[in-house]
Amino acid sequence: MTAMDPESTKLQQALMVAILGPDPAPFETLISHLMSPSNEQCYQPELLFNLCMQSDPNSMSLKLAHLLQLSPHLEARATASILLKKQLTRDGSYLWPRLSTSTQYSLKSILLRCIQREDAKTISKKLCVTVSELASSILPENGWPELLPFMFQSVTSDSEKLKEAAFLILAKLAQNIGETLVPHIKHLHSVFLQCLTSSSSSDVKTAALSAAINFIQCLSSSADRDRFQDLLPMMTESADRDRFPDLLPTMMMRTLIEALNCRQEATGQGALVLLIELAGTEPRFLGRQIMNVIKSMLQIAEDESLEEGTRHLAVEFVITLTEAGERKLPQFKSHVMPRFTSWLFTILMKMLLDIEDDPAWHNADKEDDDAGEPCNYSVGQECLDRLAISLGGNTIVPEAWELLPEYLVAPEWQKHHAALIVVNQIAEGCSKVMIKRLEEVVAMVLNLFQDPHPRVRWAAINAIGQLSTDLGPDLQVQYHQQVLPALAASMDDFQNPRVQRALLLLVCQAIMLVEKAHAASAVLNFSENCTPDILTPYLDGIVSKLLVLLQNGKQMVQEGALTALASVADSSQEHFQKYYDVVMPHLKAILVDATDKSNRMLRAKAMECISFVGMAVGKEKFRDDAKQVMEVLMSFQGSQMETDDPTTSYILQAWARLCKCLGQDFLPYMSVVMLPLLQSAQLKPDVTIPSADSDNDIQESDDESMDKRIGIKTSVLEEKAIACNMICCFAEELKEGFFPWIDQVARTLVPLLNFYVHEVRKAAVSAMPELLRSEKLAVEKGLALGRNESYIKQLSDLIVPALVEALHKEPDTDICGSMLDALNECLQISGRILDEWQVRSIVDKIKQVITASSSRKRERAERTKAEDFDAEEGELLKKENEQEEEVFYQVGEILGTLIKTFKASFLPFFDELASYLTPMWDKDNTAEERRIAICIFDDVAEQCLEAALKYYDTYLPFLLDACIDENSDVQQAAVYGLGVCAEFGGAAFKPRVGEALSRLNVVIQHPNALQLDNVMAYDNAVSALGKICQFHRGSIDSAQVVPAWLSCLPIKGDLIEAKAVHDQLCSMVEMSDRELLGTNNQYLPKIVAVFAENDCWKAGALTKGGKGIRKTVNRKILRKTSDGKALSPMLNWGVIESSRYRVKLELDSIKKLEARIRLKFDQAVVCAGKDLATEQTISRMIKLLRQFQQTLPTSTWSSLQPQLQLALQSVLSS
Repeated sequence: MTAMDPESTKLQQALMVAILGPDPAPFETLISHLMSPSNEQCYQPELLFNLCMQSDPNSMSLKLAHLLQLSPHLEARATASILLKKQLTRDGSYLWPRLSTSTQYSLKSILLRCIQREDAKTISKKLCVTVSELASSILPENGWPELLPFMFQSVTSDSEKLKEAAFLILAKLAQNIGETLVPHIKHLHSVFLQCLTSSSSSDVKTAALSAAINFIQCLSSSADRDRFQDLLPMMTESADRDRFPDLLPTMMMRTLIEALNCRQEATGQGALVLLIELAGTEPRFLGRQIMNVIKSMLQIAEDESLEEGTRHLAVEFVITLTEAGERKLPQFKSHVMPRFTSWLFTILMKMLLDIEDDPAWHNADKEDDDAGEPCNYSVGQECLDRLAISLGGNTIVPEAWELLPEYLVAPEWQKHHAALIVVNQIAEGCSKVMIKRLEEVVAMVLNLFQDPHPRVRWAAINAIGQLSTDLGPDLQVQYHQQVLPALAASMDDFQNPRVQRALLLLVCQAIMLVEKAHAASAVLNFSENCTPDILTPYLDGIVSKLLVLLQNGKQMVQEGALTALASVADSSQEHFQKYYDVVMPHLKAILVDATDKSNRMLRAKAMECISFVGMAVGKEKFRDDAKQVMEVLMSFQGSQMETDDPTTSYILQAWARLCKCLGQDFLPYMSVVMLPLLQSAQLKPDVTIPSADSDNDIQESDDESMDKRIGIKTSVLEEKAIACNMICCFAEELKEGFFPWIDQVARTLVPLLNFYVHEVRKAAVSAMPELLRSEKLAVEKGLALGRNESYIKQLSDLIVPALVEALHKEPDTDICGSMLDALNECLQISGRILDEWQVRSIVDKIKQVITASSSRKRERAERTKAEDFDAEEGELLKKENEQEEEVFYQVGEILGTLIKTFKASFLPFFDELASYLTPMWDKDNTAEERRIAICIFDDVAEQCLEAALKYYDTYLPFLLDACIDENSDVQQAAVYGLGVCAEFGGAAFKPRVGEALSRLNVVIQHPNALQLDNVMAYDNAVSALGKICQFHRGSIDSAQVVPAWLSCLPIKGDLIEAKAVHDQLCSMVEMSDRELLGTNNQYLPKIVAVFAENDCWKAGALTKGGKGIRKTVNRKILRKTSDGKALSPMLNWGVIESSRYRVKLELDSIKKLEARIRLKFDQAVVCAGKDLATEQTISRMIKLLRQFQQTLPTSTWSSLQPQLQLALQSVLSS
């Protein structure tokens, strides 16, 4: 800010003295200047006003109040009311605490007098808002004892104006501090009843209705709510039996019906809005009157003499009540709504007929142009969707199928269109029932692909798209042979580009969803790298059609064709190489030639498509064109683009995909890419604060329109978020090659760990470990000239504390989990370069995280006891619990990393954490919390060795109990811990050997031990049993225990434990272990069989082994695509949503995956490599087998399964 010259300062001070002086004229002049419509003319007066208010808030507040009370000028009073509201309420400056007691008293008195005297309704309403907002702050502490008596007196006065004002204030108070009004419940009930019964003013009745509804909603006791049941009859009384002959005399709706009968629809709509709010929050209040209320609303919805807005609100009431009633009213779905469903459904279908064949629709350049679709149509469409979700298929589908045949055979195209929209809208909520009619549904929709009217064909295309989502994968599996050819055949509709565009978008979706339907095989076989090729038969036809559209279609169609081609390439991957030489020249031509402003989106889509094609065909195929494409993109990057040019975000994403494709070959372009990328990441959003105070028409503005609103340019935030994601992608892909930009990026992204936008914050979090990893690799490989490990520590010292601090401020549990994950990765990379104070800060933060998590857990438990707890709330709690488990999981991972890194020197910190961790062992906690607590002790025992022995007496009893836990993941962690203690515990473990054998036996002998859910616990139990055999042979009956252990081999689920166990077996055979071989080598055939399976069995195992394996796998599945490749959702962010479909697929397919793997455990042996044993162990086994081949009788070999014999013969002869 420029400093003021002495003369200006002197003038300003003189003006302030005059304004604050006894003469009211200077103050009134200042207010008149503030009323100027020109922002420039208001700037200096506003500055002067704020200075005076800061200097003497008492005088200024009183001057405003006196102006409000005494000025004869409407605009002056209106401005004074606005300014006073901003000074006295928490939404504004809230100067109230700074005012003297006498000023406060004067202001309260003046405000109440103004309410009594003010005749201008707009100003009166503003005064009511000011009074209610101020009272909400001070009334709970008895700071305005005169207010409630004033209001109760006002509502019984003869003045309708005063009654309305009192009810407006009561409505706000009930909304803000309803508990303060509860002691006056009896008085309020009589006041509401009297007004709704006897007042002649519709405005007063509406205000009373608002106050009553707000007050009812703030009542926590059902008994208190029931006290107001007698108000409800007053809501539905009809004053006109001719218009509403069937309505029973009922009370809160009297206000509504009287207003509608008198054609005061604005008042009626206001009452409807209030009743909708009541239906959504307190449907139980409707009680015995619910049937009459619904009937009244449906009659209003059918009355075509009423305004559309009124009818829509009546429908909205019934839909809102349906949504809330399904959750909160017993038997609502089964006993109440079935009586009205047919009536409501018929009304909604008729609303869909209100559609016109507007020429603008056919010529629209954008797919979302809804020309010819009035509000009536849109409301009907939305309400059908919500109704179906609320009531479900068993209720809705019969109603739909009752009406659809009539609509389908009608000659009017509007009815065909409406039938398709109905199918489209109800599919999500009725999917389970509609799947049973799938053949009928698909035939109906595909038949309308040939309808003469383009809007019907367009609706049919969109219906197939929606059905593919809602009824998949059944639709794709059973009908892809009909759907995809039908789509391809319909692409020739050149007379209707809008239909073509819809087809292209559906082709994109269909390709992804067909891939989704058949990706079960890919997910089930992801360990075998199997890629489905279900799309291959359709690719020739689809690609050739798309190329035709690309060359001959309208621009809107060309853009759609590019999106479809990108989707085809992304889905078909290497299969797209066949089309590359034909497709790429067209794409490059568009990229080079589409330079006009009107072609910006076309050019952007070409960039997107080229980058997807490059990723699909791979670096070798793309290499020759890559250089030319990169040069064109760099020329765009260097040009001056307008702020609304979509090219910017498309370029950012294209760079990331091309980097993914080219790998280290992308490095030469990074110097061009990174500068604008960093500029985008450093963007500061344009924040504007438009003030409604400058509205010219004060008479028309309501109280809320006077508030300031903060506006943020979302395109800037989107560009910033994309840039941050792309930087993370570059660092992840280029690794040490990203080194030259680490310093700049760190300075940019570290501050963004606290950015207020979720996507930006999350991208910054994800980038932290990638930056640290890049730096470390560059130093280790000698690429960071002149830098050594001290530079890694500098970066670590910047990132780790920043993550810890951000964690302290993070309000989002989901991002909290991501931050902990990123912190854990950073700790793993940093290793022992962390110093003690950093470890201390991390440990302190973990304490806070555990405490906060426990507090949230208690809050959720309390929520389940609430009177209005319902299924929706239960689903929300389930999601919150999952996020909380992720937080606990990451806490366990961080502590595991710290223990592995610092070993025994970490134990003092572990001792501090004991009081936080020990309660997690309790059975009251979730299985995941118990598993994590066990895993932490397992790490201590395994990493700290003798230093950990002091904890055995405390923790071993927990481990032994957890071995028979109902949860298999907890069992697995516990038996793994027993194995660790057996190996390293020595004498400390010896007294527990017998009990450990007993618990391990329970796990191993369980009848379902080898099922997928239990096999990891089984394998770890077998491993622990082997360690007891190895390290505590003298404490067991080895002649029984060792053969029992052998009988459990081979283990095939946990690959890490399998390698260790089978190496132990090999060593014991080499040492001719007596108990293992048995009397007269009686167990050698079993040993040979185990060796043979190790040499010849291909593992169907889930994962890498260790603790908590199945949970890790399920996490990994969510980060995989259907072909097993790493998923990078940021590459498609905001462009093509294939990743979203894939992730949903994998979530849906986990159970199928588990079933397939379970089958593998039961299958015969196939030829294998190194899954169950290391190369060295396999070599030793083969050597032993060749020795056995020379010495053992032929019968030993013939006892093996035929498949094993053949595979073993092949191995031994090689």
